[in-house]
Amino acid sequence: MPELPEVEVVRRGLERWVAGRTVAAVEVLHPRAVRRHPGGGADFAARLGGQTFGVPQRRGKYLWLPLLERDLSVLGHLGMSGQLLVQPQGAPDEKHLRIRVRFGDGAGTELRFVDQRTFGGLSLHENTPDGLPDVIAHIARDPLDPLFDEGAYHLALRAKRTTVKRALLDQSLISGVGNIYADEALWRAKLHYERPTATLTRPRSAELLGHVRDVMKAALDVGGTSFDSLYVNVNGESGYFDRSLDAYGREDEPCRRCGTPMRRRPWMNRSSYFCPRCQRAPRASS
Repeated sequence: MPELPEVEVVRRGLERWVAGRTVAAVEVLHPRAVRRHPGGGADFAARLGGQTFGVPQRRGKYLWLPLLERDLSVLGHLGMSGQLLVQPQGAPDEKHLRIRVRFGDGAGTELRFVDQRTFGGLSLHENTPDGLPDVIAHIARDPLDPLFDEGAYHLALRAKRTTVKRALLDQSLISGVGNIYADEALWRAKLHYERPTATLTRPRSAELLGHVRDVMKAALDVGGTSFDSLYVNVNGESGYFDRSLDAYGREDEPCRRCGTPMRRRPWMNRSSYFCPRCQRAPRASS
């Protein structure tokens, strides 16, 4: 599913094309697309009609559209294949169009939620005092957030008693990092994914965080990572960071540092990609 860079690319597009626009009408074309909204499709459409979107916000992988006149936000769950697209009015409907949002201005574009696998959706939620939809109040700040507390993160790592990749993917510790960018950051830091967090010194965890930030910023510069047509920005364009990946998806290809063939191992219903020479496994995991 999309990670921080991909979600941020979508957020920026929505800020350009959707912020400040007032909703004229909403069509819910598939009930699963609003299954996280307790009132269902009709209630979602009725409550959103006439509302004006503020500046889209993001925390980690989570994206939401605040409503200017209400203390509510539309939370977007992209799931595995969800897309928020800004399309010209009258453009042919996408095969998997689930929700259409029309605006009451003359800009000639509308917002569409398209989702092939229907794992994602939109839902309306009350905001916390911090401006987050209440259902994601537990999500930690992400490493690109200027208020991210590195010292507190290091202490949480050592207290968690887990392994480093699990900690990177724990959204209550640090948000926005998923499987792809975890593998990339660990490769850059020369850390094995099963390294116990209790063995990380403060300088080592700070170095790892620096690599997380660097890889995410590099991905942002080229629009995120796309392995197929399911991830696109609001204009339907794919990202290009997959061409620069050093670890993820490179099984049996030479490590860009030492030339050793990269390996892939099953990990928590996913895969971990690593260099067996640069990223030595801890003894218990070897």
